[in-house]
Amino acid sequence: MNNDLAIEVRNVGHSFKGADGGQKTVLKNLDLQIPNGQFVCLVGETGCGKTTLLNMVAGLITPTSGQITVFGKSPRDDPNDISYMFARDALMPWRTARANVELALEIRGVPRSQRKSRATDELERVGLGAYTSYYPAQLSQGMRQRVALARTWAMDGGVTLMDEPFAALDAQTRWRLEQEFVSLWQRSPRPVVFVTHDLIEAIVVADRVIVLRKGSISLDVMVPFERPRSMEELTLDHRFHDLHTELRAALT
Repeated sequence: MNNDLAIEVRNVGHSFKGADGGQKTVLKNLDLQIPNGQFVCLVGETGCGKTTLLNMVAGLITPTSGQITVFGKSPRDDPNDISYMFARDALMPWRTARANVELALEIRGVPRSQRKSRATDELERVGLGAYTSYYPAQLSQGMRQRVALARTWAMDGGVTLMDEPFAALDAQTRWRLEQEFVSLWQRSPRPVVFVTHDLIEAIVVADRVIVLRKGSISLDVMVPFERPRSMEELTLDHRFHDLHTELRAALT
């Protein structure tokens, strides 16, 4: 097994039965390799197969054809290698912020004696150290997403999958959480696959951007900017505008 390779997608295709009874192809002949520690953004129009691919990497969907491996194994062989963050926070309303983060640790089999302190540490990392005993209904949408981010990051190691995790937030909160997440990732790099419709977001956060179009990869490009990245500085760099134009062209 190649320890430097986190995700491998080999000749993957996926179809399902449409409303008219016919077969609808979502992905076709997809080949993709994601190294350990790389931050990848998937972009593409609605229906191009981004979330389907994410769900297959998570082991929630079995490809119609081809094979996906995570650290050399089927995703279903060791689901503890995978954490998944959705567009909505999906917090349990009867659990406090800390208890929601502890849920991830329970799933991982972390002893009860360690869960409370670990969950508290993760909430402090996302700026919610003073809100550990608050319930989701007592928190703003941005704070709830921070709890979800802490819960996701508490699942140490493995692959982190994120399906438009900040799309429901206002622009200012979204930008702040993007920066906080990238800061978390830089302190403890792990492979991330991040779905977004926002090309600027993709350029700002990712090492690599992959454009899906009609079920295939139409562009796979490395982002040329050093970290940390400043939006103000990026917009003054002609390479930012060139890359943005290239990505837009690949979408259409």
